[in-house]
Amino acid sequence: MQELIPNRKIIHVDMDAFYASVEQMDNPLLRGKPIAVGGSENRGVVAAASYEARKFGVRSAISGVMAKKNCPELIFVRPRFDRYKEISSKIQKIFYEYTDLVEPLSLDEAYLDVTNNKKGNPSATLLAQEIRQRIFDEVGLTASAGISVNKFVAKIASDYNKPNGQKTVNPDEVIRFLEELPIRKFHGVGKVTTEKMYQLGIFTGVELKSKTLEFLEKHFGKSGNFYYNVVRGIHNSEVKSNRITKSVAAEHTFDVNLSSEIFMIEKLEVIAAALEKRLKRYNLAGKTITLKIKYSDFTQQTRSKTLPYFISDKGLILEIVKELLYQERMKDSVRLLGISLSNLNTEEKKFVVVQLKFDF
Repeated sequence: MQELIPNRKIIHVDMDAFYASVEQMDNPLLRGKPIAVGGSENRGVVAAASYEARKFGVRSAISGVMAKKNCPELIFVRPRFDRYKEISSKIQKIFYEYTDLVEPLSLDEAYLDVTNNKKGNPSATLLAQEIRQRIFDEVGLTASAGISVNKFVAKIASDYNKPNGQKTVNPDEVIRFLEELPIRKFHGVGKVTTEKMYQLGIFTGVELKSKTLEFLEKHFGKSGNFYYNVVRGIHNSEVKSNRITKSVAAEHTFDVNLSSEIFMIEKLEVIAAALEKRLKRYNLAGKTITLKIKYSDFTQQTRSKTLPYFISDKGLILEIVKELLYQERMKDSVRLLGISLSNLNTEEKKFVVVQLKFDF
């Protein structure tokens, strides 16, 4: 396969410890201290951690109990998602002053295609610096950025000089950069796949590149083709400014485990109301309702039902959820309940992007 690199200029902007940084910005008493957003020292899961907390091994997705054990001085803060969305909107507004090709991945990160940008600046590196400075001046937070010829390399590069830094991987540096890259840092290669690659003698990009397509497909299935291409700098995924929402969800972790379906229904009414609010905000409706149940032993179960019509009303959602709740007996007490709506009424719009070659 020919090793071609598309002549695009992609910036991946990643906010630094976003949720935690917003809390520290809004509350001066939290600045410079180890904080965890979400969870508690008794239960729950950490959603984000400040850099001061990360030094002690506190990170997202670990239990609050473990986080407190790692860092006894840790301060737990309740998440304020409305505030995070407000800040995220301000940041995205800055992005759109540079290009209409913005693909948000979450509230705190996005891809920007600045091949043809509104500022007429041929340097993606200088644009990234300017965007990061504007975020700091206008919002008060720091951001890191990766700049390269495709989304894959830009995403990896944004993690190199965190926090408050950036890295550019120029077109002529991409292949060497990927060959020297530890396999665990390849975006899309998780912990399990990393271990499997280690067992196959693949530790860096250069070993991955030495494997044939047949070998990679044999051991990694369809993902083998992806690994074969990206290590050669081939990743043609465009920045999709019309990123399609595939599902909308709301969930809640309880301070005390629930063992009665009656109490669960009371909680599900609140969750359904929150879901309805989110659906109406974006004018969405869906056909597939899913009830998520996480038990006290952390095992998880989902129950779904697909309707022949779209719904968004909390009353209708709740009726289906009740049906799913009573579908079978609970196997244990419940620590989390969630409702999601998928199979949405969204239609994908297609854009044609003209790629031109410029100097980086």
